[in-house]
Amino acid sequence: MKLFYGEIEGDTIIINDEEQQHIVKVLRMKNGEEIHVTDGKGNLASGKLVIEGKKAGIDVSAIKTDIPDFNPKLHIAIAPTKNIDRIEFFVEKAVEMGISEITFLLTEKTERKNINIEKIRKQSIAASKQSLRYHFPIINDFVKLADFLKNINPENTFVAHCHESLERTELTHIPPMENYTVLIGPEGDFSEKEIQYLSHNKIRAISLGNQRLRTETAGVFIAGWNYLNLKLITKSY
Repeated sequence: MKLFYGEIEGDTIIINDEEQQHIVKVLRMKNGEEIHVTDGKGNLASGKLVIEGKKAGIDVSAIKTDIPDFNPKLHIAIAPTKNIDRIEFFVEKAVEMGISEITFLLTEKTERKNINIEKIRKQSIAASKQSLRYHFPIINDFVKLADFLKNINPENTFVAHCHESLERTELTHIPPMENYTVLIGPEGDFSEKEIQYLSHNKIRAISLGNQRLRTETAGVFIAGWNYLNLKLITKSY
């Protein structure tokens, strides 16, 4: 399936400008080729490619709307690594495995204080298309830990940390839920003060096993765990 990103409003489908350039200049596709366009909101248009000069459009043959998303949903709040390549790797793999939302956390030990959020969002769209997702994940910019806690439900929120002296539950012991939020700390982990603060806010701590994982590895690990638990309530389209 050749899947592209665009706007779907009723019977009107507009392929994203960058996608059009990719179709015409890079892929050098021809008129009449079968293509599919999603808006990342659960809608999918199928039809034949129409090229007029440098513009690409679609002669629509079918539109599917309200395609169900993955269940359960996973939101990972993660402190970005100093090496941006590692966090970009996490984003790509987590999106491919069905993550619903990513938030970048500012913590006491967060070394990276800025991030090109638009670039990350474009990478998430590319990973979504690669894995044939019709619901694109939400990518949130930096937020302070205290501010993040104002908008979450502690009943389905967990923090992964490496402090063995503090109480933790094995990841595999988390009961089934419709959605999960997991916090992952920076290189050097959350401080004990932050973990105590999270505990005070009724955020339960989890362990990811005996190995000490890098920040981005922990994120991919949790995304993989959720992927195994996914109940895909949609069919292949």
